[in-house]
Amino acid sequence: QVQLVESGGGLVQPGGSLRLSCAVSGFTFSSYWMYWVRQAPGKGLEWVSTIAAGGGHTYQPDSVKGRFTISTDNAKNMLYLQMNSLKSEDTAIYYCVKDPFLGSPTNEYDYWGQGTQVTVSS
Repeated sequence: QVQLVESGGGLVQPGGSLRLSCAVSGFTFSSYWMYWVRQAPGKGLEWVSTIAAGGGHTYQPDSVKGRFTISTDNAKNMLYLQMNSLKSEDTAIYYCVKDPFLGSPTNEYDYWGQGTQVTVSS
């Protein structure tokens, strides 16, 4: 069965860095577009990063562009999110999520990890 398991969250000071990891199993990882999304306390879901199937093109919203980098290791079935220059407004639960359609992006999500908490505070 499909499983996504995030790790790497924690408490970090403003300006610091964290790398989130997501171990995936149960599907052909390199054939699906993957995303990182987050949810801050009391707020809705926010898209953070996208990576194309096979680990090619990446996309980020302006709020994290230049600070966050999404990547994959297809040999290890791992998805990563490198987060630099963290700000207090980056505090949220971060989820790795899978697109439901083979090879094409829909910006829909069919499987989620359990989430990992990132807290940016001095």
